[in-house]
Amino acid sequence: MKKFEEIKGVKTACKEEGSGNDVILLHGWGQNMEMMDQIFEHLKDRFHVYSLDFPGFGESDDPPEAWGVPDYRDFLTEFIEKNGIVKPILIGHSFGCRVAIRYAAMYPDNVRKMCLTGAAGIRPKHGLDYQIRTKAYKAGKWFLKATGQNEKLEELQNRSGSEDYRNAKGVMRPTFVKVVNDDVSDILKDVKCSVLLVWGDQDTAAPLWMGQMMEKTMPDAGLAIFEGDDHWAYWHQAARFNAVLDIFLKGDVK
Repeated sequence: MKKFEEIKGVKTACKEEGSGNDVILLHGWGQNMEMMDQIFEHLKDRFHVYSLDFPGFGESDDPPEAWGVPDYRDFLTEFIEKNGIVKPILIGHSFGCRVAIRYAAMYPDNVRKMCLTGAAGIRPKHGLDYQIRTKAYKAGKWFLKATGQNEKLEELQNRSGSEDYRNAKGVMRPTFVKVVNDDVSDILKDVKCSVLLVWGDQDTAAPLWMGQMMEKTMPDAGLAIFEGDDHWAYWHQAARFNAVLDIFLKGDVK
């Protein structure tokens, strides 16, 4: 059943079905709850499953100002409290994993288990060329803004950065900048629940070494690698992903 709730001051689209232990599905950046439907449909006969559109995506309203990952974590906290959700299983993709990790690290006793696929959240180290380009871009952006050259500033922003940055509109553009600069490396050790990591070995958005680092740093984590697949391995190989998930969640079915 789809419904709308006000969470952290934002009209939020979500749906829930089933009974049993609570599960929350957290989609990736630029996506919506529909990208989690194959998991939702698979689990709803054994679990009480929630799926939602993060603020700024799908049918949910934009956040009132630029949010960072801690703001989305607080959003998830209020969603859990308002819906009376008890010790949920968190299943996330990409950006949704950032939010899940920050929640689980802050509230380690409040999460039953997590499954993270193509998890974003570790900032890669860049070489000197990248650093020079970044500094030049920031300097140009500052100059155009300071001199009131708004059209040229918009042109610069539209031809720079990633596709996700260029596609972001309004408040979601500075939100994207905050999100991609968020690094969860230092809090991975604080995630105490069991974690299943699922990764495509051809993932370029969140390379496999990030999953390997998460497996090594989290106290109770295991990594399943989908050979020959990319950032969307959970979607491309939905039957395989759900089969692995079933093994991970076997002891959690009431």
